[in-house]
Amino acid sequence: MIKYIKLEDKDINLFKKWLKEPHVAAWYEDPEDWIEEVEKRNGKYNWLHHFIVEVDDVPIGFCQYYELKNSGETWHGDTSLEGTYSLDYLIGETQFLSKGYGKQIIQGLTKMIESLPNAQRVLALPNLKNLPSCKTFESCGYLFDDKNELYQFEFK
Repeated sequence: MIKYIKLEDKDINLFKKWLKEPHVAAWYEDPEDWIEEVEKRNGKYNWLHHFIVEVDDVPIGFCQYYELKNSGETWHGDTSLEGTYSLDYLIGETQFLSKGYGKQIIQGLTKMIESLPNAQRVLALPNLKNLPSCKTFESCGYLFDDKNELYQFEFK
């Protein structure tokens, strides 16, 4: 069973270490931007919700979700920003790769977002060359939007 622990200052060095791991660095461009967001999470980036993912009290990765309209990002194409959230995740510890934890992380974050009063959908934009991540989103019920080239999960 995985747990989502709110990211704290003590977790930042571990997060930085994970960003340098080859299996993470290949997909997380601009690690300094990610680090800045985490370091300024209580100020400029307080609209992001950051977590350390633990399995049996062992930190294995990082994830976050946010309301897309707060980000200023434009990759959503023609999808409405009203009630739209996005998420990101990584598994930093190699021994936890390919064991189903990515699916659990996405499912848990999706449920967290669904519980928010205004949530209508979640969009995700994994690198499309990252086939394991793309397949994981699909296994969680996310549909690929060919027009906007992103993954989307609509709440009923």
